[in-house]
Amino acid sequence: MRYCIEFSYLGKNYFGYQIQPREITVQQELETALSTILRETIKTTGAGRTDTGVHAKKMFAHFDTEKILSDNLAHQLNSFLPPDIAVKRIFSVAADFHARFDATFRTYEYFISLEKNPFTQDSAWSIWKRKLDVEKMNKACKILLEYGDFTSFAKLHADNKTNICKIYKAGWEQKGSELKFTISADRFLRNMVRAIVGTMVEIGNGKIQPDDLHTIIESRNRNVAGTSAPAQGLFLVDVGYESLEMEE
Repeated sequence: MRYCIEFSYLGKNYFGYQIQPREITVQQELETALSTILRETIKTTGAGRTDTGVHAKKMFAHFDTEKILSDNLAHQLNSFLPPDIAVKRIFSVAADFHARFDATFRTYEYFISLEKNPFTQDSAWSIWKRKLDVEKMNKACKILLEYGDFTSFAKLHADNKTNICKIYKAGWEQKGSELKFTISADRFLRNMVRAIVGTMVEIGNGKIQPDDLHTIIESRNRNVAGTSAPAQGLFLVDVGYESLEMEE
């Protein structure tokens, strides 16, 4: 049987989602908990991989087991897992379902605090000494939609087979002292959203102009784009699937 698990996590204490040697990761914690409770070695495949310190409000992973799972498994996992990882539900899926390759889109949100706020240190980038021009930042977002090759925002020396992505939407929204960036695409390159945000902030503070984004993207050179935004402001908030057969 193949099952899908929906969960969330605060990434502050983890070296990203994907298992790494000698580092604590979300995938490691999840597989350890599943293997302990089910008394067999469980390997999971996630919808993607988030970098060190990045959070996820909605993440999916699939795993296989010959056992019929208890309706109480999600509750058992939450009792076993650390407080910063929470399982929402576990449901059966088709035998060929793939959490990563079947995903049709992923949506990220990035938060910036426009005032000094001790309560958002772990969940937002604090930019309160400089004023940002949100109108210019949104003008730049429209330019993003014109392109498909985002090599300029990809982590250097990454193992990407292609740097082509289809961005469906991108935009900034300000509510009070909070600035939120939302971006959806069929796929994302490693470090891509943080590199885009860092570049957008340079546009917002007047260091570069919105139209400069054309030159940055067309250069296909990571060194031309802005510095990556800090990890703590980034959240994976949704992963979409065209056909997800589920039995809750």
